[in-house]
Amino acid sequence: MKKLFTVLVIFSLTLMLAPAAFATNGIHLIGIGPISRSMGGVGIAQPMDAISAVFANPAAMCFGEYCPGSEFNFSGTLFMPKIEAKVTNQGGVATLPGTFSADAEDNIYPIPAIGFSVPIGEDGSKWRFGLSAYGVSGLGVDYRNTPIDQSTFYPAPPLPQPAPLVTGAYTQLQIMKFAPAFAYQVSSKLSLGLALPIDYGTLDLRNGGSSGFALGVLPGIIYKPIENLSLGLSYTSPQEINYKNITDFDQDGSYDSLELESPQQVGLGIAYDFFGAGLVLEADVKWINWSNAAGYSDFDWDDQTVFAIGAQYKPTNKMALRAGYNYAKNPVNEHNNFDGTTTTTVQGKTLPSTYYYETFRIIGFPAIVEHHITLGFGYKFSDTFTLDLGFMYAFDNTITETGTDLFGQPVEIESTLSETSLDFGLTWRF
Repeated sequence: MKKLFTVLVIFSLTLMLAPAAFATNGIHLIGIGPISRSMGGVGIAQPMDAISAVFANPAAMCFGEYCPGSEFNFSGTLFMPKIEAKVTNQGGVATLPGTFSADAEDNIYPIPAIGFSVPIGEDGSKWRFGLSAYGVSGLGVDYRNTPIDQSTFYPAPPLPQPAPLVTGAYTQLQIMKFAPAFAYQVSSKLSLGLALPIDYGTLDLRNGGSSGFALGVLPGIIYKPIENLSLGLSYTSPQEINYKNITDFDQDGSYDSLELESPQQVGLGIAYDFFGAGLVLEADVKWINWSNAAGYSDFDWDDQTVFAIGAQYKPTNKMALRAGYNYAKNPVNEHNNFDGTTTTTVQGKTLPSTYYYETFRIIGFPAIVEHHITLGFGYKFSDTFTLDLGFMYAFDNTITETGTDLFGQPVEIESTLSETSLDFGLTWRF
């Protein structure tokens, strides 16, 4: 056990140093670990490994394939978003008309994750303990030194000082989660679980990073009315982080804070195991409450209903083939015909132009992908060691707004996002 904790600390530090610029369901990854992610992010009713159990429904630790033994998971994701932005300005008032477009800097973002689940007490104990650390949320763009990044596009005069083409040309948000978890098997049909997630978030809006912590709870329940049917229910509480001195929203010469809250969510899952056929089918539905979450409500995000389906087929005892699909409507609302000459207030700070509020929403935080397809493969080398691989592709989606700039001239703002990721995982059972 001491060795497991040592390894967990090492990889947790690695997790804290890893950059992030990813988004799937809003800013959330669709799932944690290569098995869940290759099955569309399912796992509330029947997670396939310890790490996704702690993330999706800690009650599932009592019904894992590793029970009554222990399991240790290490996984990594290479996340590759492709982000594009375009601003079409009709000109006027000391500016020339034109279309300014750019691709955000292409990067491959490593996202490590680690976790384990072990029994508590003597043989036959109904209690289990789990612990995981993983990057679960993030978003960011980097348009520095591109045509989008023009700090003096609107000149002085007529303005008192030059103003940029857009705000939000550089944003980086990353949230890591550390989650101890407990589960109790009430009977052969029922288990209860509770995880205590600790979020560590960092936010950089080009003026230096700010970080903070938030605590939450994640209770869950698994019920198996018959042996091969599993029903799951989980709830994640909201977790709010106050990023202090992050940017000067109201342009009064001092940096302001921004509160961002990982929203509450409720998840339901159902899984059916076709014993003897080597086939497991699972479906999840989750409600994510962005519209009441600090920060996201300020930037007018809608709630999301996430639908995920996944399948695992084992042609042999050693091999597993997986596939899945995940859908959630883009939460970022469009504000067509906005008046950029007015002001907008965010958390008590008045932005000098609604135009800049809109560019920050659309260009700086384009969490807009909707459709995901996933594939995966697993191979069991021995009773104690398994390798799992996964692939995810989120189809490109575009959000476009029309309105006026800070001088009342017609303008169009557009962002496009698509995502590809590769996953791998190593599992040891003991």
